[in-house]
Amino acid sequence: MKFNFRFSNLLGTVYSKGNLTFTPDDDSILSPVGNRITIFDLKNNKSETLPIESQFNITVTEISPDGWLILLVNEEGECLLCNTRSKSIIHRFNFARKVHAVKFSPDGKKFAVCKENKVLLFHAPGKNKEFNPFVLIRTFYGAYDDNVCLDWTSDSKVLIVGSKDMSSRIYATQGFKNLNCYVLGGHSESIIGCFFEKDSLNAYTIGKNGRLNVWESDTELKNLIPKTHDLVEAIGPDSDELSANKTSELEDEIEKNGINEKMEDEDQGENKVQFKKKSKFGIRDALEANVPVALLSCDFHKGNRILVSGFSNGSFLLHELPSFNLIHSLNISQHPVTSCLFNKTGDWIALACQGLGQLLVWEWQSETYVLKQQGHFNNMSQLAYSPSGMYIASGGEDGKVKIWNTLNGQCFVTFNEHNAPITGIQFKSNGQVVCSASLDGTVRAFDLNRYRNFRTFTTPQPVQFSCLSIDSSGELIAAGGFDVFEIFVWSMQIGHLLQTLCGHEGPVSGIAFSPAVHPILASTSWDKTCRTWDVFEGKGSREMYMLSSDALTVCFKPDGKHVAVSTLDAQIITININEVDQQAIVNTIECKHDLGYSRKDTDKVTAKKMHFGKSFKSLCYTMDGEYIIAGGKSKYICIYNVKEEMLVRRFEISQNKSFDGIDEFLDRRKMTEWGNLDLVEKNPDNELDNNKISLPGVVKGDYSSRVFKPEIQVSCVRFSPTARSWSACTTEGMLTYSLDTSLIFDPFDLDMDITPRTIKSTLDNQDYSLALMQALRLNEDALITQVLEKTPHMTIDIVVDSLSDVYVDKLLAFVANQIEKSAHLEFYLIWSQTVLYKHGNRIKQRAATRLSILCNLEKALTKKSEDLGKICDSNMYSIDYVLSLNKLKNKRKLENGSQNGYNSDQDEEMQSESDKEDNIDSLKTTKNKKLIN
Repeated sequence: MKFNFRFSNLLGTVYSKGNLTFTPDDDSILSPVGNRITIFDLKNNKSETLPIESQFNITVTEISPDGWLILLVNEEGECLLCNTRSKSIIHRFNFARKVHAVKFSPDGKKFAVCKENKVLLFHAPGKNKEFNPFVLIRTFYGAYDDNVCLDWTSDSKVLIVGSKDMSSRIYATQGFKNLNCYVLGGHSESIIGCFFEKDSLNAYTIGKNGRLNVWESDTELKNLIPKTHDLVEAIGPDSDELSANKTSELEDEIEKNGINEKMEDEDQGENKVQFKKKSKFGIRDALEANVPVALLSCDFHKGNRILVSGFSNGSFLLHELPSFNLIHSLNISQHPVTSCLFNKTGDWIALACQGLGQLLVWEWQSETYVLKQQGHFNNMSQLAYSPSGMYIASGGEDGKVKIWNTLNGQCFVTFNEHNAPITGIQFKSNGQVVCSASLDGTVRAFDLNRYRNFRTFTTPQPVQFSCLSIDSSGELIAAGGFDVFEIFVWSMQIGHLLQTLCGHEGPVSGIAFSPAVHPILASTSWDKTCRTWDVFEGKGSREMYMLSSDALTVCFKPDGKHVAVSTLDAQIITININEVDQQAIVNTIECKHDLGYSRKDTDKVTAKKMHFGKSFKSLCYTMDGEYIIAGGKSKYICIYNVKEEMLVRRFEISQNKSFDGIDEFLDRRKMTEWGNLDLVEKNPDNELDNNKISLPGVVKGDYSSRVFKPEIQVSCVRFSPTARSWSACTTEGMLTYSLDTSLIFDPFDLDMDITPRTIKSTLDNQDYSLALMQALRLNEDALITQVLEKTPHMTIDIVVDSLSDVYVDKLLAFVANQIEKSAHLEFYLIWSQTVLYKHGNRIKQRAATRLSILCNLEKALTKKSEDLGKICDSNMYSIDYVLSLNKLKNKRKLENGSQNGYNSDQDEEMQSESDKEDNIDSLKTTKNKKLIN
């Protein structure tokens, strides 16, 4: 089995905090999710999380006008310069302070950064041939508090910057005689947004209280007069912002030419740019709110002159400027709208809510949603793969069950019938039903065809359920109790409670049905036992196995003969259910040192002492049963070889220091002679309040504290049935890792004679069977594709019939991947059909060990069937439309023809009557001539 798993996507978290950014082509939108960035493709309805990770949560995002570069800035001021094509980090730069806004100039040659009360102006990376991508041009001062927003003029020559000191400042990025710096006031609260009009110096400033000021300039943008000597002004005293050589050269030039006196004369002679407050408006006056609301975000589209503003009560307004006409007043939720943004054309508005983790893209003219996604706004607790591996069901502590598509990373249905956190979730064997257990005392079954809750399982007395399992036939469903130490078994068809299994003396921590024909139920509990139950025969408890410590979870091996149990003392114990007593214990894996050392900021003991409380809470076997993946109260996920009792691979799920439990050692800069500074709660009001230390074992954090840092951990981990990916529910969302096969050379049964040249020569000799076997042994995708596509379709039967079982499995796996991505769909469908027809019986005999290949093939066929179904439906509707148009056209022709035919019939009748009269006259004349003769 291969273990070169790489991070592929992040599900369950749509938006965390920070600003949204549209790509220049308007096809995608960038959303910060923790310390990563997710790109939502609005055209193809897909989402992809870039394999880029910052050390802290990302708060500021910006993309260059050409769409090649992305700037990501985290909470601590560390900036990442990323390339969108290679999806990699090019450069790192540390601003050393919190950054509130970053924006590229419209021409893409510069970008400005709001850091504290300064504005830093940089050359855009890649525009100049510099070794350092971040070359500082100049620094603007003047603000008395942090600068929070900025905007550029259309010609990239002037900046407007809004500050928390209730004023906005206009800076010239190059020397102008009539403009250097201008201050705009008139606000009683901090500035939220400031914008220029298109091709103009007229500006708009918006305050937190909803006050909008309209500023009119007496000078056109094209009438700014550049200076003859372009001096660098308003440079800060920092040594890294202006080189000493440049400063000395500038001083020499001033001394020689007397530029100071010349500038004073020019300032006196030239007319400076003046701004006048034209009007003022109250944006939140349109809201019918009993409590005053705060304006949190806004954006202005210069082409359409439309302002969107988001408020703390979940409302957002659309106004037309400068006349301030209200276009729309809508409410998307009860949580604050923390970010809003127009796309380039102004047709779409992106809205984000930090509290809900919600992201919307709304088309305001047609009032329709382009994108509507929302993650679990609390931690995700459970996940389960569908039998085909195409869908993932996730359950969260918010009581919601969401179904995600693994191909596009989107959630397409949400069930919110539960009223308490989800503790167990599993698909039925047919993939059409998903069941979930909750602490609200119910087990619910959801239909994925009609998207409804069709069955609810309850107990005579209220019970908090802690785990869930469904047997392989889908007839029985079992759930274990947390407050009542019993296991309840229901019938899926009739919904009646069949059995109540008693015997455990502590909370039931895990249950699992064996995948055999007559399944056995295994259960674990905090009473240090693992029990097996014969549910179908109704004999009750079958065997009981004593463990060294409290059991946390249990899972069955795919062959149904062994179970793996994770205990509180960080051990994974493998038990043979056909044996009794201590003879049943097959393997014991010591995992204590694999969990890693970590320490929370508020811990008063060392990481080594805290290490004794860690263990794995979730286990899952691979499809071949040789390896097991484990995750728990740690930032590591481990894969073990069960037979060898050896660690094979360890994955670090996050490097985000915004979470607790990441670092092994505390920062020495926070250690004082009185203790750790993190134990002192930050109090902005200077009120005397002792810090409340959370109780031992609390992992969710203290939500009432002013500074809240959740602890990193893994609550559930599952392998995909295709064996090509696995997913884990973590504190930051559902992480999906998949195999990276782009640069893998993995041959089998290779000898010196098998080379690409010999394979091509064999193919030229039309020995297709030998060429295919050699290509499969070399295991290079390009060569296998070449051999398959050069094989005539008439000879596929003969080629497939000559293959042995080893080559059949590898060929079927390769064909399944090609069906998903190749354009020659019918050709590879013929290959797959022939393989299954010729070798179907032998594949069925070893289906237990080759189930991942069959699941991968089913997944590819289902995906292609759905895509082609959509295309065929669209074509059918288009053909029906064309046919109906043709019928309508023919009907109109008939109506017009009938009217024309009636007129032509009258003309023909008149013509025939005249012809008859002429014929009678001619007959009369001939008759008279005959009589005369």
